[in-house]
Amino acid sequence: MTRFLFILLLLFPLSLISGQDSLRFSGQLSSWANASTGSDLPLWGGIRYIPQINFGIPSGRQGKFDTEFSANIFGSAGVHPFDSLTASGNLKPYRAWIRYTTNHLEIRLGLQKLNFGSASMLRPLMWFDQMDPRDPLQLTDGVWGLLARYYFLNNSSVWLWGLYGNEARRGWELVPSNSKIPEFGGRVQVPVPGGEAAISYHHRTADSRSMGFPVYPFEKIPENRVGFDAKWDLLTGIWIEGSFTHKSRDIGILTNQLVLNSGIDYTFALGNGLYLAFEQLLATFDEKPFSFSNRTTFSLMTLSYPVGLFDNLSVIFYYNWTANNLYSFLNWKRQFDNIILYVMAYWNPELFQLPAQTSSQNIFAGKGVQLMFVFNH
Repeated sequence: MTRFLFILLLLFPLSLISGQDSLRFSGQLSSWANASTGSDLPLWGGIRYIPQINFGIPSGRQGKFDTEFSANIFGSAGVHPFDSLTASGNLKPYRAWIRYTTNHLEIRLGLQKLNFGSASMLRPLMWFDQMDPRDPLQLTDGVWGLLARYYFLNNSSVWLWGLYGNEARRGWELVPSNSKIPEFGGRVQVPVPGGEAAISYHHRTADSRSMGFPVYPFEKIPENRVGFDAKWDLLTGIWIEGSFTHKSRDIGILTNQLVLNSGIDYTFALGNGLYLAFEQLLATFDEKPFSFSNRTTFSLMTLSYPVGLFDNLSVIFYYNWTANNLYSFLNWKRQFDNIILYVMAYWNPELFQLPAQTSSQNIFAGKGVQLMFVFNH
């Protein structure tokens, strides 16, 4: 909350500046209802509102200040008819940042979304977000930090970031961060024939004291991550992406982590255009680096077809080759100006295990349907 108030103090004086500054208020209201066979509470419902304020102030001939502030106001309830009921809700900052930009430079401070990489669904470089390919709204919590990006004339770019006060697990993290110790990292992205490639690095200090047996309770576990990714637009889109994480203390199979992904996509000239993407992922957790002793292999395929001007039909299939489990999701989308309706159906194993999904409410386990209403203003 202290960081939240600090950002508000930065934003408030800027909002009072008149002249050439611009102020915009927008928001997104969404509600959903879910019925499934695989949850202890088969009926779930929820509502969420994300109000957002943006304003920008020219600071000179080439530079500009702009800010964004949004909140995440939500509540949900799960019901087992005539037996049990649980409900929860929260109000928390969703984005709260101030940014300075020029033609080649961007500096952003505050609560922000930080993501990168070439993969689109099973993402080894999902270091700082938790976006789910099944979520039509692509919601994810942000991280508190400072990000600087410089763009060169040849389309190369350099990223530098520093994070502080983030203790929640993100992406592929199984061990939480020590929120009292700063994190830092960077990324270099360069053009290559037919596409682009990049190398990324991040250092943080993990804290395993809340995990319990069999992980030893270390307060400070230095951790280094190295990532690479590349993408080419040839006859089809082709990409590769990988991440290796090493912790300096021995905490069993969580000491080393390797995640590799390769993918391809193409739009077929069938009707209005059938889009297909396929990704193959290997994830391994090892006490010794690259021993591949505890590995999981996933395949993912998605198809999307615009039925008309206002309707779109998509399907996602996951297959876990290690456990021989198939996960399937069907999504129909209908657009009405500012209103969007989604009808989703799924058929999954009762024991729901998808990579990098850390939600405690596995409402997509088993078979079920979900209805979602979205209003943007």
